Amino acid sequence: MLTGVMLLWFVLTAASVLFVAIDIRQTPESPVLKWGFVLLTAYTGPLGAFLYVLGCREPLPGLHERYTAVRWRQVLGSTMHCVAGDGIGILAGAVLAALLRLPHWTDITLEYVLGFGFGWTFFQALFMRDMAGGSYARSLAGTFIPEFLSMNLLMSGMLPISALGRKLLGGAPSPARPEFWFVMSMALLVGFLVAYPMNWWLVARGLKHGMMTVRKQESASAQHSERHLHMEQAAHGDAHDTVSTLGDHEPGHGRRPSSGHVGAMAVASLAVFAVAIWITAQIGSG
Repeated sequence: MLTGVMLLWFVLTAASVLFVAIDIRQTPESPVLKWGFVLLTAYTGPLGAFLYVLGCREPLPGLHERYTAVRWRQVLGSTMHCVAGDGIGILAGAVLAALLRLPHWTDITLEYVLGFGFGWTFFQALFMRDMAGGSYARSLAGTFIPEFLSMNLLMSGMLPISALGRKLLGGAPSPARPEFWFVMSMALLVGFLVAYPMNWWLVARGLKHGMMTVRKQESASAQHSERHLHMEQAAHGDAHDTVSTLGDHEPGHGRRPSSGHVGAMAVASLAVFAVAIWITAQIGSG
């Protein structure tokens, strides 16, 4: 039964990744988010392809800006960006832990460190440094808290599912076996769903970006002028109209939260993470 389910899942995932990888080339989206959707589809199979079609694929020529301006699509882009980058580090950590036969809690620590490190320093700060004026150091500083909050919720969703998968399979499967990748895929899928509400808060408060329309025919100076106009309108309270035109919800365009609110969200994310760890421990000992 499980073998048949996994086979079907992997076939659907392969077809979904092929479709997204080919089709997204014609979508006027930021290159990093294009790669993000391909990676998300590799993790979550047909759900990733469904989210791409429903949330990012341009329905008609010239409508991508308005189509992606809706808040839930902006949040989809933000969450997808997080899961795509963090997922690479998490999977690398899981593979290393399995090959080295590390204890379960050491495995979790390694997955968190590599997932957060890769997602923050590479997929977020490096690829998004243009939003920080081209400064990588400023980009690192500006993306640390959003990445930390999102990563905590992503891992909170993944841990119990991963533990449940281990229990049902009678132990941690080897990366050479399909069971390993099926369990990690299910864990990342649930982690995406759990991280979505946090990313909604981050996008609504201007701490993370969402979808971004990038058209090839636009010159660099035109894009710069358009971005400058967007910022000016946002400063005068016209951000809603600008976003609906550009489809580019950048950090700083939302109502910035106070440091106290950010701190409260950090504590809340750690509390959720602690509950997930407790549930994981109960599954493992049950």
